[in-house]
Amino acid sequence: MKTLTKFSLALAFSASLMAGLAQAADKVTLQLKWVAQSQFAGYYVAKDKGFYKDAGLDVEIKAGGPDIAPEQVIAGGGADVIVDWMGGALAAREKGVGLVNIAQPYKKAGMQLVCPANGPVKTEADFKGHTLGVWFFGNEYPFFAWMNKLGLKTEGGADGVTVLKQSFDVQPLIQKQADCISVMTYNEYWQLMDAGYKPEDLVVFNYSAMGNDLLEDGLYAMEDKLKDPAFKDRMVRFVKASMQGWKYALENPDEAAGIVMDNGGQDENHQKRMMGEVAKLIGEPDAKLIVEAYDRTAKALLDQKIITKEPSGAWTSEITDAIK
Repeated sequence: MKTLTKFSLALAFSASLMAGLAQAADKVTLQLKWVAQSQFAGYYVAKDKGFYKDAGLDVEIKAGGPDIAPEQVIAGGGADVIVDWMGGALAAREKGVGLVNIAQPYKKAGMQLVCPANGPVKTEADFKGHTLGVWFFGNEYPFFAWMNKLGLKTEGGADGVTVLKQSFDVQPLIQKQADCISVMTYNEYWQLMDAGYKPEDLVVFNYSAMGNDLLEDGLYAMEDKLKDPAFKDRMVRFVKASMQGWKYALENPDEAAGIVMDNGGQDENHQKRMMGEVAKLIGEPDAKLIVEAYDRTAKALLDQKIITKEPSGAWTSEITDAIK
């Protein structure tokens, strides 16, 4: 009986210890910019492979969607960190949402404008008088910055372009609602391929290739929360584990696509293909912000008057610098 009592006490102590360890994990809520897909594979992989758990974190990943604005979610306390494009983040910051870029996994932009090769648009000089599609909800800023750079008005007319608020698919091109539409290299471009288009059927204007790319998927936290050393430490561990997830995803793209599918992704072949394209945008997974790219993004928004004053404190290297 005495031995049994000691054994029971040992079991109880062990259970209590395990419960204590589980409670010790710091909770982090991540809000994605869009639905579950390989665009965000690194985060899903970091959770699935236990990288967050090893870092002492309990991470909840919230998928986005057409009616979800990450800037609003974090401003309302619904997330600790969000995936966002720099244009949307800087615009929100000027409106009082204290977003700070703490890491920049995506080094290049994946945005493109595509037009049918048998259509009226072959070069930038052909844009005048035509209808161009672009998504809104913060995705429009690179497009409008490009039009501003070309000196094209966006209110229609023979000397400008008509802007179609594009749905989040490729139907506007297929149904001839627009002469050109916006696509991402890793997503809608391949939807066109699946719809029967071939690469030679399209004229492609790639933002990165033209030097018009603005920073896309970065990680953002609130400025006031970053003043808390405990929260900052949590973000260091979160970013480090996330980049472990990205490194693993890039090295094991098919497995990563499968993990995305397990978390709500659609069409495994599409997710695998997306992983290959996303890898080109991330490059070396170190999450460090390229200052020149930030400056280019901020200048484009200033030139177009999306923001009216030079941003200050909109990014920090303190999180990535602290990663060992």
